[in-house]
Amino acid sequence: MPFPSFATTMRISSDHILTTQVGSLPRPEDLIEANQGREANPTPASDRHFTDLLQAAVTGVVRRQKEIGIDIPGDGEFGKAMGHKVNYRAWWSYSFNRLGGLDLAGPGINAIPPQRSRPGEIVLSSNADRRDRQKFLAAYTDPDGGIYTGPPLPHWPICVGPITYKGHAAIKADIASFKAALKTAGVDEGFMTSVGPGSAARLANAYYKTDEEFVFACADAMREEYKAIVDAGLILQIDDPSLAESWDVVNPEPAVEDYQKFSMVRVEALNHALRGLPQDRIRLHLCWGSWHGPHTTDIPMKDIVNVMLAAKCQAYSFEAGNVRHEHEWTVWEDVKLPDGKIVLPGVVSHATNVVEHPELVAQRILRFTKSLGRERVIASTDCGLGGRVHPMIAWAKLEALVAGAALATRELWG
Repeated sequence: MPFPSFATTMRISSDHILTTQVGSLPRPEDLIEANQGREANPTPASDRHFTDLLQAAVTGVVRRQKEIGIDIPGDGEFGKAMGHKVNYRAWWSYSFNRLGGLDLAGPGINAIPPQRSRPGEIVLSSNADRRDRQKFLAAYTDPDGGIYTGPPLPHWPICVGPITYKGHAAIKADIASFKAALKTAGVDEGFMTSVGPGSAARLANAYYKTDEEFVFACADAMREEYKAIVDAGLILQIDDPSLAESWDVVNPEPAVEDYQKFSMVRVEALNHALRGLPQDRIRLHLCWGSWHGPHTTDIPMKDIVNVMLAAKCQAYSFEAGNVRHEHEWTVWEDVKLPDGKIVLPGVVSHATNVVEHPELVAQRILRFTKSLGRERVIASTDCGLGGRVHPMIAWAKLEALVAGAALATRELWG
């Protein structure tokens, strides 16, 4: 192991409402350019240039989070840096280069023909066949409509052999730069994201006989990354939006019970990957996809919450600030949060350029503390802010998050 394990458990809001965020933060321009340069012309010199800039950028983003008042910072996902328009995809697509058995020059994702489900069977359609996209097709394909995501990607990975993990050097470098940044900033606890097996497996498969076999193969491979992060003394955040978001990629709409069974396979694969790892160092992020769109075909929180809670971790992060899901805080009036678990509801959103007022942020926090107790709530963002709003707005939202948490703290602790 490159680093010793920490004996400490995940912090809780013992004397004030703690704050954190979900992962992606705005990348510096020079880091984006260096990443594009090494991708266009991969040489030892271009790799060194990126690595040098990366350490400075991670140090800077951790320091800025601390200065604002974020209690549990992340590395901004800077080691997964991408271009301006698509850097929000880094949370997922970074894994393509860390997994063996993939043909990265596979057909474009929108070129893969939709597959139809038999009754009781869930099969994902292509991205172009999303029900929300089909319902608002003119808006999704209008370059001036505000939600245009560009032309279909020309290539998309396809599994052609046994899935293995080959990202050991990359995750070691990510961990080293983040731990150095935490030490420089004087921060004791930080989190690092890693894609969940259910999301990692959202690729074309030409090798494994069954969907379940493919998902569990991804779980076995990604376990090496999970273990490296936990062994380094960091909080591991599993990013697995597929648990909720894949509902929109099943066309026609399935029965809720069938989809819950489909998603539970992903949770079982995740628990398999996390076996033996300390739950009190792990949190799970669930969302409905962070793209700017109507989201009218999202699965309700009440229909997916128990699937989420089946994941063997201590903390659960989910969207609770955007206008499609803010009302669902009431789910926690009926659902019992298991003993020892905590929640990280999003109280500022990536889905709007409007910066939330601190008093609204405090109200959102207090809704959850009323149902769950103040020690079981950590204030967070809906999803990653990098690539979704302008950098100035992203940082202003984090400032509003901290200010709102301070107001809630005064209300709760006096």
